[in-house]
Amino acid sequence: MTLPRIEAEWLKDAALQALLQALIGDGDEEARVVGGAIRNTLLGQAVADIDIATTALPQTTVERAKAAGFKTVPTGIEHGTVTVVANGRPFEVTTLRQDIETNGRHAKVKFGRDWKADAERRDFTINALYCDAGGTILDLVGGVADIESRTLRFIGDAESRIEEDFLRILRFFRFFAWYGEGRPDAAGLRAATRLKAGIEKLSAERIWTEMRKLLAAPDPSRALLWMRQTGVLSLVLPESEKWGIDAIHGLIGAEAHFGWHADALLRLESLVPPDPERVADLAKRWRLSNVERDRLLAFASSEPVSPALEDPALRARLYFGDKGGITDRLRLALAVEKAKGETRLAETAVLSRLLAHAETFSPPPFPVSGADLQKAGLAPGRELGVALKALERIWVDSGFTLVRDRLLAMLPVPGAA
Repeated sequence: MTLPRIEAEWLKDAALQALLQALIGDGDEEARVVGGAIRNTLLGQAVADIDIATTALPQTTVERAKAAGFKTVPTGIEHGTVTVVANGRPFEVTTLRQDIETNGRHAKVKFGRDWKADAERRDFTINALYCDAGGTILDLVGGVADIESRTLRFIGDAESRIEEDFLRILRFFRFFAWYGEGRPDAAGLRAATRLKAGIEKLSAERIWTEMRKLLAAPDPSRALLWMRQTGVLSLVLPESEKWGIDAIHGLIGAEAHFGWHADALLRLESLVPPDPERVADLAKRWRLSNVERDRLLAFASSEPVSPALEDPALRARLYFGDKGGITDRLRLALAVEKAKGETRLAETAVLSRLLAHAETFSPPPFPVSGADLQKAGLAPGRELGVALKALERIWVDSGFTLVRDRLLAMLPVPGAA
């Protein structure tokens, strides 16, 4: 039987080829690229990371890589993983192994030389493909056929795979969003439904990492629908339960129409109610970064927008409010109107114009200072601050057109110039 082969530019990389040869040594060991690089190549998608599986023991990997002039980092050496940096590029090299004891995430492992046993401990068939330095593929679990049919399938018994690491429930939906078509694998859906309570054992960081990757898929809407059907979405994102996920469809369509990039945080905003308190709870629960938290809070705290919003009111909101939060609100509102079709063409055009204005908004500096008001006769303190704010509001309402002298002339105090 002729084994399938791949042709890929990344496989011609001199550093990768040198590392594979170093791991093989005098021929007593084997080394193959494994996982995502092969999967994505067969799917015609970009390849980012390149992982390697080898029969060489971890210490042998370190010794041979160093002998070849490469730097090594023992990132997970107790589980057989060594990161090798070759010509500035990191490669994760892992010894073939079997998981002999698992507890929902961490596993006790036994190193070996059995490629089939190594494949069968992995999560999905499409992630358990190997190829040698020449591109010949080793497929021991039917991964090539599943890639051709865009089927995401657990290796072996789905419940057993999930019980080894409950994060695989979220990975099931994340990989389906990126690589699956049609209906998700029935056995995987049943297992995810039955074992979803195990998600509560996962750390917040792991949950958000998976959800962020899922939301960044070209179209995560089908995966989110199945997450809702199985109850998984309500478990990880209860904020979406009564709010719903329908808005995600319009947002995906708007992204395609207007050329917006896939924005995981904007998509998350479409799934949750714009309630600052609930959004703050979500940010705390998922341990979002400060930047991510602040963006969600800006969205939730900004006033609603509609096609009835007029330019002066938008300018005032942008000046006194958060530009990012307002822009996100406008994008989501525009997506809703666009999804309604030709009956809302006028409203869509208005929101498109408002969004363009918001994105390029950059007001001039306010021409009046506290020192100007003191010269005009106001003493430092609360009265001065109130007057300065009042003049700033007048200036904004004028479309930022009133100059310093005109503004100072509006001060209701004796001696104002």
